[in-house]
Amino acid sequence: MKARSFLVFGILIIGFAIVALGGCSKPASKSGANSDVDYWTCTMHPSVHSKDPGKCPICSMDLVPIKNSSAQANETEPTGTNQAAGAMAEMNMGQSGKSPSQSSEFMVPVERQQQLGVTYATVTRRPIQISIRAVGVLESDTSKIFDYVARVDGYVQDLKVSSPGEDVRQGEPLLTIYSPDLRSTEQELVNLLNARDRSGAGRDASDQLIDASKRRLKLWNVSDQEIAELENSRRPSDQLILRSPFDGVVNEVMARPGMNVKMGDKLVSVLDLSNLWVWAEFYENEIGLLKRGESIDLSLPSFPNQVFHGQIAVINPMIDAAKRTSRVRIDIPNSKAQLRPGMYANVELKIDGGVGLTIPVQAALPTGERMLVFLDRGQGKLLPRYVEVGRSFTTFDGQQQQSYYQVISGLQEGDRIVASGNFLIDAESQVQGALKDWQGEQPEQASEKVER
Repeated sequence: MKARSFLVFGILIIGFAIVALGGCSKPASKSGANSDVDYWTCTMHPSVHSKDPGKCPICSMDLVPIKNSSAQANETEPTGTNQAAGAMAEMNMGQSGKSPSQSSEFMVPVERQQQLGVTYATVTRRPIQISIRAVGVLESDTSKIFDYVARVDGYVQDLKVSSPGEDVRQGEPLLTIYSPDLRSTEQELVNLLNARDRSGAGRDASDQLIDASKRRLKLWNVSDQEIAELENSRRPSDQLILRSPFDGVVNEVMARPGMNVKMGDKLVSVLDLSNLWVWAEFYENEIGLLKRGESIDLSLPSFPNQVFHGQIAVINPMIDAAKRTSRVRIDIPNSKAQLRPGMYANVELKIDGGVGLTIPVQAALPTGERMLVFLDRGQGKLLPRYVEVGRSFTTFDGQQQQSYYQVISGLQEGDRIVASGNFLIDAESQVQGALKDWQGEQPEQASEKVER
């Protein structure tokens, strides 16, 4: 028993010794491990500076280390986002006489780009097809509307059409008016014709009176055919028949059988639908691309599988002060009478802009008046560059739709640029101060420092 007790006691003593020795050992110095780091900052908020790693107090993202120049020089290949020292070195090189484009180049390692989801695109020369779209409403051609207005006093004796929408043919009777005044005028013409036939002399004077009487009947909507029949039969009538002037549809019917008619009363309106108008509104920055007489395509929800072709007839020079749009009239033929006033139409104008340099829309980062792109220099090196772009346009190859900008200046064919993830790349460049140096600006003092 005593031997066992001594054994247990010895084991306990050895265990306490091991624990004591472990407690006396010192951990590796954090400052020694991070001696090559100047400070820690946030990729989204470069103004945040911290001596120790941690979270950004603004967005809670992990802080990234910014290494000093000596550590950067000892590394053969930079890793992660810790490329600020390289940018600072390039900045110093720019101050020593190198061009701004060289000093603005910064590094984002390929592994880091893959983490950010960065993709690339090539500046390509392609056909530029600008498409302008608008929504319009079909309206009747006002020159194809005929309103029958009473030109004599009388009564509606017979109404041949009763409701709007009825089809009518040219010369088809619309209504009949009983008018004593009509009978007296026709009787006057008959008397003049009989007098001319009896006298046989002075035909010039008689013809002038006869022509004046015929013109009066025409002003009362008496047709040439009815005047010729009256000249042959010499039988005056008190019934005025109003006929359709063209093939079309009845637009309005105001007359009623037996209604008293006074001079100036509107009776029937007939509409010719062989040609319609489409009024569409285009924005003021698109008006310069429109020209009178230019062909334009239209599609209607009522006829989804058909494309109609119209022609720009009128461009209103006035701009709506609130909507910043201008009304444009498009003439569209309607020989088959498919279209109806009041229908909506989708208007699309395709403009051939020739061939030019293009980049994807998502590759350009708006910065106010200019667009910013990032050129790929290889091995993770990127170069920010401001470019001037023109109008955007969209292409469709049957499978997918792509939007592009026309490049006016700043890039050359074959340049490789960042196509996606450029917001994160921009954040990386802000951390490294590349953009400020490239623009010739002095780096601003950090407005906020976090001491941890």
